[in-house]
Amino acid sequence: MHPQNRFWKMLSQVLGEPIPQDIPGRRELCISHGIALWDVLAECSIDGASDSSIKNAVPNHLEVIFNAADIRAVFTTGKKAQALYEKFFPELMTAVCLPSTSPANRTISEAEMLEKYRQIIKFL
Repeated sequence: MHPQNRFWKMLSQVLGEPIPQDIPGRRELCISHGIALWDVLAECSIDGASDSSIKNAVPNHLEVIFNAADIRAVFTTGKKAQALYEKFFPELMTAVCLPSTSPANRTISEAEMLEKYRQIIKFL
């Protein structure tokens, strides 16, 4: 993950928690709030972090998770993730597209982004 990606900052602010500084802290933050994170893709070819360069996309088996867990909502982070989710999993729950937290996404202010991410709270 790019060091300037704002995902953990947004999620932490929504949850009213400090920003976790490492993988165990991130894992604990999610577990303690009943949040599961999973990539739409299991693998792909990509140039750097450019979503537009994604090729040879292989989806994860999200249906296995849906069959085993009490999923209340699905959120994607960015338009590309949303498009891939809709392409590979049209039969699963409709996903809410949240703004990309990539540092390349400067089309939305952090305040506006945070407001959109606050939608998560009603499903916890």
